[in-house]
Amino acid sequence: MTRWRAEAMFLVGSVRRGMRGRDLSLIAAGLTFYAGISVVPLLLLALALASVITSPGTVRGYLDQLGEVLPGELGAPDALAALADAGTTMTLLGGLLALLPMTFWGEGLRRALLRFTPREDTYTGWRGRLAVVPLLVVAPFLLLAALMVVPVLADLQATGGFWGTVALIAVGFYSVLFALVGPLVWGFRVVAAGELGWRAIGVGAFFTAASLAGFLQGFVLFLRLPLSIGAPFGGLDVVGGVVALGLWLFLLHLVVIAGWLLTQALAERFSAGRR
Repeated sequence: MTRWRAEAMFLVGSVRRGMRGRDLSLIAAGLTFYAGISVVPLLLLALALASVITSPGTVRGYLDQLGEVLPGELGAPDALAALADAGTTMTLLGGLLALLPMTFWGEGLRRALLRFTPREDTYTGWRGRLAVVPLLVVAPFLLLAALMVVPVLADLQATGGFWGTVALIAVGFYSVLFALVGPLVWGFRVVAAGELGWRAIGVGAFFTAASLAGFLQGFVLFLRLPLSIGAPFGGLDVVGGVVALGLWLFLLHLVVIAGWLLTQALAERFSAGRR
């Protein structure tokens, strides 16, 4: 017990030292800006490729079911329907045009994480953008794996009750967790410029993915609250919805940055253990 406590204190202290003297909010806000540009093109490309692997009707069916599972306060069903229609009917030219904004998240991630490493980097933007392009190979498979869980979620929601709700949360949590681990490993190892060891990246990416999955479950819970998201903006629910999504993206990227700092601390600890 004493050893585990000492290890935990070392990791917490290392993360705190990494945060010291840096404006985390500003860095996360910058990363959120890049993500805001790339998230829709990335989803559209993943949906288009998933439609090629299966069929447009299959993908639309899964998204229709997902819209029934998610709360409708922010217009999730309508948004998913529009996303499904745009993604499954995307042309080759549209896909090529979506490639450029899709890669912005890679640039933002590399720039943000470079703030926490002493390494010098050149052509940061282009390296970050090119590094995320290979994720398109696995993106449709990860998306389909996550969508295949949707019928299970729909059945659990229809079942209701205490244990049905617990199972619904658990299935949603673990499906998101395992969908995010691979991209985070790639982001921490290839997109970022830290060149950390695989062992540290594996543990750090898994912990970060679990934290992100938990925060996404919190976002779904937030959607179920009887709140008027447009009230602070003169009753404009569209503005409130955009701000709410932006805020949650910001929080998620704070978690990503904290996960990167933990991964660096793990790499330092594993390196010290080999000496």
